[in-house]
Amino acid sequence: MSVTTRYRDAWDGFWREASGEPGAVLWDAEPGLTVGVHLPLFEPHLVAPGLPIVDLGCGNGTQTRFLADRYPHVVGADLSAAALDHARRADRAGQASYRLLDAAEKSEAETLHAELGDVNVYMRGVLHQCEVGDRQPVVDGVAALVGERGRAFLVELAEAAGVVLRGLAQRPEGPPAKLAPVFRHGIAPGEVADDAVPEYLRAAGLTVFASGELPLVTTEFQGDGTRIELPSKWVVAGRG
Repeated sequence: MSVTTRYRDAWDGFWREASGEPGAVLWDAEPGLTVGVHLPLFEPHLVAPGLPIVDLGCGNGTQTRFLADRYPHVVGADLSAAALDHARRADRAGQASYRLLDAAEKSEAETLHAELGDVNVYMRGVLHQCEVGDRQPVVDGVAALVGERGRAFLVELAEAAGVVLRGLAQRPEGPPAKLAPVFRHGIAPGEVADDAVPEYLRAAGLTVFASGELPLVTTEFQGDGTRIELPSKWVVAGRG
């Protein structure tokens, strides 16, 4: 079984099991707490705001629909057909379009770029779900999508998030209910070194224009009612 097939089977299994209820998935936080926080960091660096936006690794499309409220042409792209089924069902107004895409296959990104031209890319939490050897190919795919004028906004868990996740997974009462399916389907998050993402971007021929830190908000809560937030790092990149 190829790596891509293993990813696809794992994600399809996860999304087939997931309900369509808002917030049922660990990272499916309200857009106002996620992409709504990210856009003010991203938009000042857009040299061509009118370009299509690709929400890469869109999952069930919660963030995609938010983007489609604000931009005229938004495409949600994901490896999992089951995830896209959720996204299309939830997008009753047909605000966005959706595309089955393996981000690690540069040829697929190049095909989409040939159709859309340069795009701006929003990608949240994809690299840490990839095996180490697939992370550079994913970023190469991002570079193919942005072309000469597009910009990419990437958010990934910081190294410090690994400590938090391990603590949650090892609780005496077991992991939080929304974290358990992630482990059960074999898509447990891996650590990405804090300095790795800028290096992947540079290796793909992209320039880092801005970066920073933010908590990645989840839909899960501690026993005391505190929302679980994971340390994350964001970066804006494109061709200079």
